[in-house]
Amino acid sequence: MDRESAAGALPDMTPLARLLTIMATLRDPARGCDWDKAQTFATIAPYTIEEAYEVADAIARDDMSALREELGDLLLQVVFHCRIAEESGDFAFADVAAAIADKMEARHPHIFGDQDHGDHSREERWERAKEAERTAKGATSALDGVAMALPALMRAEKLQKRAARVGFDWPDTAGPAEKLAEEAEELAAAGTDAERLEEAGDLLFSAVNVVRSHGIAPEDALRAANAKFERRFRAMEALAGGGFARLSLVEQEALWQRVKAAERAAKAG
Repeated sequence: MDRESAAGALPDMTPLARLLTIMATLRDPARGCDWDKAQTFATIAPYTIEEAYEVADAIARDDMSALREELGDLLLQVVFHCRIAEESGDFAFADVAAAIADKMEARHPHIFGDQDHGDHSREERWERAKEAERTAKGATSALDGVAMALPALMRAEKLQKRAARVGFDWPDTAGPAEKLAEEAEELAAAGTDAERLEEAGDLLFSAVNVVRSHGIAPEDALRAANAKFERRFRAMEALAGGGFARLSLVEQEALWQRVKAAERAAKAG
């Protein structure tokens, strides 16, 4: 679209067409924004990840106004990446939309085709479809396709679940628990910084396995633990009246136990 139409037709466009046109204008070599023109896939990627987390945060807070705004910010990231790709002749936004539409139809043959559900659960059908896609792309390992850029906790869980699908997994919760205790001992015995780093990683990886063996998503569990710690810590600070940092560790622990007891009482009541 030329610059004249980009400037004059915005009010009459659909919201998506308007957004695509705005991004094309921002990236225009002659009249675009210097910052937007300078961006690449690599420089934009951190913002894309950040916006995804802000979407998750709005959902966790049940803030629909914020969610609407954050989804817009995330959509802008998709549009930004697509515009950069379109300029290099690789693909455009329409290609991305068409590809995901094709994928969703292919992964739901019982909805968009004539295939029965069979005896498989929704998750089993989904995973089989994804595995077929990975194989078609040339995957040679059960671990192929687990994104390197995932947060370490999430990636650990995905790697373990992939390995479990081909039989490499503990049959019960006892095995992972024993391994966790073993890794804790090895961390305590580590003698160098390099050894401590390695053993600390093994300990965290084993902790993910323990949590997963109980059917709990580690990310959800840690997110809840973070929220609980923050809630209790802020309650301690409130009880201390602004002087929390001046208290001894024994006094701080007493406040911690007081906050825990108050939470238990509130739940019981």
